[in-house]
Amino acid sequence: MGAFLTWAPLLLDALSCVLVLALVALGLVVIFGLMGVINLAHGELFMLGGYTVVLAVGWGVPFWLAVVLAPIAVGAVGWLVEVLLIRRLAARPLDTILATWGLAIVLQQAAVLAFGPGSRSVARPTDATVTFAGISYPAYRLELMAIAALVLVATMALFARTHVGLRARAAIADPDMAAALGVNVRRVRAQSFVLGAALAGLAGALVAPIISVDPHMGFGFLVPAFLSILAGGGVSLGGVLGGAAIIGGADSLLGHWMSPVVSQIVVFLIAIVAIRLRAARAAGS
Repeated sequence: MGAFLTWAPLLLDALSCVLVLALVALGLVVIFGLMGVINLAHGELFMLGGYTVVLAVGWGVPFWLAVVLAPIAVGAVGWLVEVLLIRRLAARPLDTILATWGLAIVLQQAAVLAFGPGSRSVARPTDATVTFAGISYPAYRLELMAIAALVLVATMALFARTHVGLRARAAIADPDMAAALGVNVRRVRAQSFVLGAALAGLAGALVAPIISVDPHMGFGFLVPAFLSILAGGGVSLGGVLGGAAIIGGADSLLGHWMSPVVSQIVVFLIAIVAIRLRAARAAGS
């Protein structure tokens, strides 16, 4: 019983980390899978979601309404980025990588100028705890996990079971044929970038009461998100969940016993092993 009481909160913390990381990684996968764009500014979109909640709550907006507004606001930013930047560089992958890297720097510095280099915080909507089997756990973390899980399932269902997803899959498989069949490929790509940005914004909004919001917070989620995609086997939506479970779970659990530097090194080694195993399995098949 003592071991259960010790491990259960750690595993719940790991699960919340996995689900948030999966949201961020899923946004990256949606953008890359539909557009072939490696968005290095994705972490800054995550950061904008956090700042949206901080600002909205500071202006008197109820927290949960601020959480709803965050993906809408960040999705609008994503639409502007797609129209003004990504669309013009669609046929030049290297230029797109450099452009999104530059955009990440611009957004970071804009946040520093607007909010200062320090961190901001927002109060949790509730300080209540839920007690079960002798374990007390913050109610907000459970709400966060439930929302993240619902959004992940809804996003995967969107691509697997709706006409929107069918058009998106057609645009991925053969853009020219999809266009010939009446699919507006440009619109599908724009919608995918907006959706990916909105997912990042939602993730940033949900973690704002748990971690400090600062101009550089995005990088701490961008790298694990990329590792999750690689460990999960590329652009598969299901693979993202597996990769996030490996990377996010390891990062959260190891962080309880190791220094941040050592735990990051171990997480990178785990990612390398997972990638090598996947490559060996693919070669064997």
